[in-house]
Amino acid sequence: MEFVLIILVALAGAFLSFFSGFGLGTLLLPAFLVVFPPPVAIAATAVVHMLNNLFKLFLVGRYAQRQVLAAFGITSVMGAWLGAQGMETLAASDTRYAWSLGALHGTVAPVNLVVGLLIILFALLESWKRFEQLVVPRKWFPVGGFVSGFFGGLSGHQGALRSAFLMKSGMNKEAFMGNRVVLACMVDLTRIAVYAGMIRTGWKDMNPAMVLLATLAAFTGAWFGNTYMKKVELGFINRIVIISLLLFGAAMSLGLV
Repeated sequence: MEFVLIILVALAGAFLSFFSGFGLGTLLLPAFLVVFPPPVAIAATAVVHMLNNLFKLFLVGRYAQRQVLAAFGITSVMGAWLGAQGMETLAASDTRYAWSLGALHGTVAPVNLVVGLLIILFALLESWKRFEQLVVPRKWFPVGGFVSGFFGGLSGHQGALRSAFLMKSGMNKEAFMGNRVVLACMVDLTRIAVYAGMIRTGWKDMNPAMVLLATLAAFTGAWFGNTYMKKVELGFINRIVIISLLLFGAAMSLGLV
C-alpha cells in the first residue's frame, strides 16, 4: 500500500507541476513522511525532485531565456542556501507537540508544522483573485528569486512564488516552463549540497526500490505533462491543486500524516 501511495503521488505531482507552481515536491514530501522519519523523507524527496527536474530540463530546457536566468537565478541560489540551512535545523529537532480533541489526536514535529502551514499559505495565496491578476515587473526578478529560492530550500515550495513572478510577466507557456525548470534545478542543486549530511544519513534507512519507483513515476508524469502542456488550461489545473494542497497542509499541520 505504501508503494502505491508513493507512486500515485509522484505521478500526479510531476504531471501537475507542469501546469502550476505547485507539484511534485509539495505532494511527495507528505507521502514520504508517512513512510519515513523526517530526515529520510526530506532526503528522498530532494533526490526524486532533482532527478525529475533534470528529466524535465531535457524536455523543455531549450525554452529557457538567459536574461531571466541571470536576473532570477543568482538570488535563487542565495535564498536556497539559507532556506536549506533552516530545514536542516528543523529536521534535527527532537521536539514534538501532542494534541487531542475528543477521539482525534496527533503528534506534530516542527518540520511537519512548518511545511504544513506553508502549504496552506501558498494554496490560499494562489486562490486569491488579486494574486491571479498580479503583474510583476521584471525589475523585481532578483527579489522573487531570493524569496522563492529561500522557501525552496526550506520546504520545497519554490514553485509557487516563482510562478507568481514568471507566469505573470508576459512570457508564453513554453518560455515559462523552460525558465522554471532551469531555475528549479539550480535551487535543487543548492539545497541537495546543503542536505548532503541528511542524504548520507537517510540513505541507509531509505528503501531504494521505493525511491526508484517514485522517480520513474515522476518521469512518467512529467512526460504526460509535457505532452499535454498546450492542451490544458492553467486555471482548471490550479483549482485542483489548490484543493489538494489545502487538504495535505491541514493534515500535516495537525500531525495526521
